Amino acid sequence: MSPDSKDAKLDTTLDRSADAIRTLVEIMARLRGPGGCPWDREQTLDSLKPYLIEEAYEVLEAMDAGDSEAHREELGDLLLQIVFHAEIARTEGRWDFADVARGIADKLVHRHPHVFGETKASSAAEVEQNWARLKAAEKAKKKGAPASALDGVPRQAPALLRAERTGEKASRIGFDWPDASGPRAKIDEELRELDEAIARGDAAAIFHELGDLLFSLVNLARHLRTPPEDALRAAIGRFEERFHRMEDRLRARGHAPGERVPLEELDALWEEAKRG
Repeated sequence: MSPDSKDAKLDTTLDRSADAIRTLVEIMARLRGPGGCPWDREQTLDSLKPYLIEEAYEVLEAMDAGDSEAHREELGDLLLQIVFHAEIARTEGRWDFADVARGIADKLVHRHPHVFGETKASSAAEVEQNWARLKAAEKAKKKGAPASALDGVPRQAPALLRAERTGEKASRIGFDWPDASGPRAKIDEELRELDEAIARGDAAAIFHELGDLLFSLVNLARHLRTPPEDALRAAIGRFEERFHRMEDRLRARGHAPGERVPLEELDALWEEAKRG
């Protein structure tokens, strides 16, 4: 494909995107305006918080399922939340959707000087270092105080994701094991300490050591380039699938739903379910 044909396709996409965004923003303004939808008019930024999180998870679910059409649809639902937030802010006189889009566009240009400026970056590692340095400078300017290398990890994020991003940010200043053998050995160390806490019956120490063990597992996953959140979701999915097959076998044997079954029988059915 020639560069000219690529540019023509991009121009078409830009035109279609501009029209679609304009239509979406107009629809949201009408829904929130006089004579609009009573439910939409009642919403606040606080009331929308659960929907924002829910829609993000539904995007992940569609991606995990490999359903391209559902992926597109769920991204639309997520985009609606962004437009919804922006319309509320606009009517409150704070900012609007254009400010949101322009803000992230400016940030991308600023943090990619190797593309839009004179800075050179020959590897992804150099790009990450430049990104971290620029982001730290932005944070320091915004906060009026020295920035931390760990800044930018949302405290509301799921714990596995937060642990992964925290370890990743620490590694950018060199605070990390050189390879996966380090966190793997740390897991053995934390397991021993957890076993010792369990043997003592020390609830506070168990809580502490279990957290350290989980954090070490996340660090190993990061070194193995295996996102722990994704790996755990996949494991849960496998468990659910096998559990449902086991339930089918229980029903075939005449067991009522919710009925307690001897563990030996459940173990045998579980092994059958694992085989498919």
